[in-house]
Amino acid sequence: MERENFASKVGAILAAAGSAVGLGNVWRFPIETGQNGGAAFIIIYIICIIVLGLPIMISEFLIGRYTHSNTAGAYRILSDGSPWKWVGRLGVFTGWFILCYYSVVGGWTMHYTFLSADNVFSGVPAKEFGDIFDGFASNPWKPLFWLYLFIGIIHFVITKGVQSGIEKSAKLMMPTLFIITVVLTVCSVSLPGASKGLEFLLKPDWSKVDSGVILQAMGQAFFSLSLGMGCLCTYASYFDKKTPLGKTAVNVSLIDTFIAIMAGFIIFPSVFNIGMNPNEVGVGASLTFISLPNVFQHAFGDGSILAILFSTLFYFLLFVAALTSAISLHEVATAYVTEEFKLSRKKGAAIVTLTILVLGTLCSLSFGPLSDVKVFDRNFFSMFDDFSGMVLLPLGGMLISIFSGWVLDRQLYRNEISNGGDLRTPYFKLLIFSLRYIAPIAIGLVFLGQLGVFELIGMQ
Repeated sequence: MERENFASKVGAILAAAGSAVGLGNVWRFPIETGQNGGAAFIIIYIICIIVLGLPIMISEFLIGRYTHSNTAGAYRILSDGSPWKWVGRLGVFTGWFILCYYSVVGGWTMHYTFLSADNVFSGVPAKEFGDIFDGFASNPWKPLFWLYLFIGIIHFVITKGVQSGIEKSAKLMMPTLFIITVVLTVCSVSLPGASKGLEFLLKPDWSKVDSGVILQAMGQAFFSLSLGMGCLCTYASYFDKKTPLGKTAVNVSLIDTFIAIMAGFIIFPSVFNIGMNPNEVGVGASLTFISLPNVFQHAFGDGSILAILFSTLFYFLLFVAALTSAISLHEVATAYVTEEFKLSRKKGAAIVTLTILVLGTLCSLSFGPLSDVKVFDRNFFSMFDDFSGMVLLPLGGMLISIFSGWVLDRQLYRNEISNGGDLRTPYFKLLIFSLRYIAPIAIGLVFLGQLGVFELIGMQ
């Protein structure tokens, strides 16, 4: 069976950018920025994107395009049967694993989009927003409905194939995401008290920077670009041989970073407008589904058309960001199943979707009927979330950087990123140096920080 490629360079960039842009940009980035000093954190984050993120992204692109295979097959081909082939299988497992709980949150964003459009948050006292979310998340049926609908949309796109499904959806969703981001940013920075929020995001306070902030910036740069989960490698396997890998990686990183920083400009002017401190708005679901509905209502006028429109567009933005990433995560597993087991795309996608439905159901019900069921002292959702973020992603990223810097043939690497010598690559030596030394050490530090080692020994 002939393998599909993306039909255009624009489609390839938008698809890869859609893979990178996700809840990590619109959800996690503002949280990390708020807790780590604002502008100073953003500057360190951008440096980490350049030094840490770009080299690994280019490597994932190279490995995928050179082999034109799914992530597991790509590493098997390049490792020549050595144990390094397991790096690819780890990437497939990681993407598959993440999608199980990620789809649950995707369903939440759909539900909150409709709640916002229906003006449900108007007149709700601040203390009751938590009750609204807890009541929804613990309900045995409502979250499952949105979870299944979210997975159904992903399945539909994946079964349409690379060009008619993934590329076409990226060309529709990424411009939509960009337009909504700009509209929400303009609305937020136009608020009366926005100047304090802008100062928080633009004026660095270096006194707040310590080793913990630097570690958080490195971790956010790594997670934001969707490194180590097979997505970029899989999508690059659909690039044609003329795609400039370095330029594509830079474009994807610019889009990803723009969306992340603009998410800060959407949230913090609103937060400062109602007199809240960035450290007071909570983390994770607490920020996104409890604090922000309250913030938006008070910032734009409780029950006003502007409050309804802003809140609805924000949650729709979250939904689109979650969907673009989820499609890439599904494709990682689908490409693996279809190519390794010689199945049709429809059969392979059906197998992946079925497993996500089963495991996603467990994650969803862990807030309700299965809340007392614990794995390593965590409910199913937290176990999937913590294990992927604290172990699978940093481990995968570290192995990719070591494999690319030390194992992969350097001439092959140079030929691939230069498109056979047609493109200049003055950054090649710096790229290899980062992959060999900077990236593994940096990711290792993030790994230890995620596991709480530094806090345990009193270094943080």
